[in-house]
Amino acid sequence: MRADMLNSVLGELNGTSADIEASGVISTDGLMMASQLPASMDEDRVGAMSAAMLSLGDRTAQELARGELEQVLIKGAKGYVLMTHAGHDAVVTVMAKPNAKLGLIFLDVKRAAEQISKLI
Repeated sequence: MRADMLNSVLGELNGTSADIEASGVISTDGLMMASQLPASMDEDRVGAMSAAMLSLGDRTAQELARGELEQVLIKGAKGYVLMTHAGHDAVVTVMAKPNAKLGLIFLDVKRAAEQISKLI
């Protein structure tokens, strides 16, 4: 039931922009709770890497006195990976195309993360 609700939020998120290629909700210990990933993507790998990167981002923001972490953004030649907290127990990860309009995606991801934090 909860996974269906999470998948519904992810489906809405993916539908807000043609630039979003995939998304997932991951527990802070790296377990995939819900996902809208292509079949070619390994859920376990996405989950583990997302949790690890967000944890590292938290620590970096703290150690370098940057305040509370809002998001981690990775830019690669083939696109972006954006991770953000959804409450204290989950991470929202979004993969976007290289020419994505990031401002709109940031806003959409923030809204989705707020919805997800209420469901968890």
